[in-house]
Amino acid sequence: MLRDLAMLIASMEPELQPGVYVFASLPHDAVVSGAGIVATFREREGMTVVMEEEAARAANIEPLFRAAWITLTVHSDLNAVGLTAAFARALGDANISCNVMAAAYHDHIFVPLEDGGRALDVLRDLQGSAGKLSASPEP
Repeated sequence: MLRDLAMLIASMEPELQPGVYVFASLPHDAVVSGAGIVATFREREGMTVVMEEEAARAANIEPLFRAAWITLTVHSDLNAVGLTAAFARALGDANISCNVMAAAYHDHIFVPLEDGGRALDVLRDLQGSAGKLSASPEP
């Protein structure tokens, strides 16, 4: 488990997950289950669900946002500081919005579907530049 920011970025290994994912909002009392569910989060206004687009379509759930899902495969410590800010800044500089979910082992980034490939390139560029910095000898 890594905490050092330069090492985290240099080791993040972004991976584009296959498929299309959607964010949707459901009533608090909605029962959600099934293989298509990726994540849920309860908010005051309702329950946000992230799920495979086909599963949402089959359940007649109206999507709010269609996304590509990128996983940073590095096992980052939940107490690590700066990783989210670093990749969010890189994506923002490329004019790509991101919705981030930190889980126990990895960070997951949902970007607009049409920006998935470009976001992956931006993250790989960030990773490569961090690798060069961490490999440089100190003065």
